[in-house]
Amino acid sequence: MYQSFYTGALGAGGCIAKMSVIANNLANINNDGYKPKNSAFSDLLNYNLNDSEDAVTELMSGNGVRMQRTYTGFDVAPMGVTNSDCDFAIAQENAFFMVQDPATGQITYTRSGSFHRGEREDGFYLTTATGKLVLDQNGEPLQAEVPDIEELRASMEEDYEPEEDDEDEEDDEDAPRLALYTFTNPSRLMSIGDNEYAPPEGMEPILVENPKIVSHAVERSGTDLAKEMTKLIECQRAYSFALKMVTTSDDIEGTINTLRG
Repeated sequence: MYQSFYTGALGAGGCIAKMSVIANNLANINNDGYKPKNSAFSDLLNYNLNDSEDAVTELMSGNGVRMQRTYTGFDVAPMGVTNSDCDFAIAQENAFFMVQDPATGQITYTRSGSFHRGEREDGFYLTTATGKLVLDQNGEPLQAEVPDIEELRASMEEDYEPEEDDEDEEDDEDAPRLALYTFTNPSRLMSIGDNEYAPPEGMEPILVENPKIVSHAVERSGTDLAKEMTKLIECQRAYSFALKMVTTSDDIEGTINTLRG
């Protein structure tokens, strides 16, 4: 009888934890680059009723469930067009920009491509909103081109003729460029806030050979309002059933105590 109290309480606690994850997804529905999180539950140990421990029977009693972990799905979300030359959207799943904290040197990964031009001692670099440096395919900070104001002013004049370069410059494959990285198991990436993720120890990034990047666009939040509301209704129903199990067990216990008296 006491086991039913414990199982019901665990079920209610698991529903509360899941609702917290859903609430966090809904709170970030307008956060560009956000990826919704999902809850993963595991069954606690089951045991046989009226039989030995190793016996395989249909009379099994469970001990409830618990939320094992949360994981993030890195699918492609809808994109929004912008007017900024520093905005980039990733058009393939499980791919990330590599960024580095200039103060600590820590490397993290993000799908949020709303970048800026940050000025440093030796020039302008592509940075995130928090000042982290965007790295190229060689793991080096990527320099950002700065518009030539005088050139822009001259282009507005009617008699403007752009200068032509007589020498044909061939594209250098090794030239620094905006790169994407992926992992063998992206669901193991740990969220550290600001839409950034860090891999666990021993998990190495893999350079994407043909990255699909859309310029002048940003990836919107991946939260699907309809799906999250459906999950919320299911979770609320499960929570009420778990509490009903606790109250029913309490009623049965009270009846038994009355019969004993």
